[in-house]
Amino acid sequence: MQLRMMHYTELDSAVKTLQEGGMLLIPTDTIWGIACDACDAQAVQRVRDLKKRDISKPFILLVDSVEMLKKYVYHVHPRIETLLHYHHRPLTVIYDKAKKSIARNAIAADGSVGIRIPADDYCRDLIRQLGRPIIATSANVSNEPFPSHFQTISPTILEGVDYVANHRRDDTTEREPSVVVKLSDKAELIFLRE
Repeated sequence: MQLRMMHYTELDSAVKTLQEGGMLLIPTDTIWGIACDACDAQAVQRVRDLKKRDISKPFILLVDSVEMLKKYVYHVHPRIETLLHYHHRPLTVIYDKAKKSIARNAIAADGSVGIRIPADDYCRDLIRQLGRPIIATSANVSNEPFPSHFQTISPTILEGVDYVANHRRDDTTEREPSVVVKLSDKAELIFLRE
């Protein structure tokens, strides 16, 4: 309980940073990530510039719940909804079409979008308080190794963001990116990353 109360003391600052178009460095249920408001195209571009990420590569979005997810995509297949409730590992699902409230430079050129509901209280509380999805992309410059914990994040990223979360900085648990799946036209699961 004490740990959960501690992260609330910094949530207001983190949310304010997001509302002002800023970038955060936060721990997620997978690896440390650079985050911003997924509905703010200028903030998304700042993240893209910091990472030196090609415009053709979309970002993964995080939402706090299935209810929020349904506000930002046109259709959540019942099979996917069941999978979201029972899958044990962090799971990113690619949906065919994002709604227009999501920044266009956050999603794929064909309108598809990858979204995850993080199994991390800090992330979910941050998103809930913002009231909108955030992008969360690995805290590294493109084509460099992703950081497995806070101590492995490069100075370029640490100095390039507007706010660095205090939550879980001392955690040296090795973490991996999420599983990525998509539903085929025949409603079969296709694993794009395991």
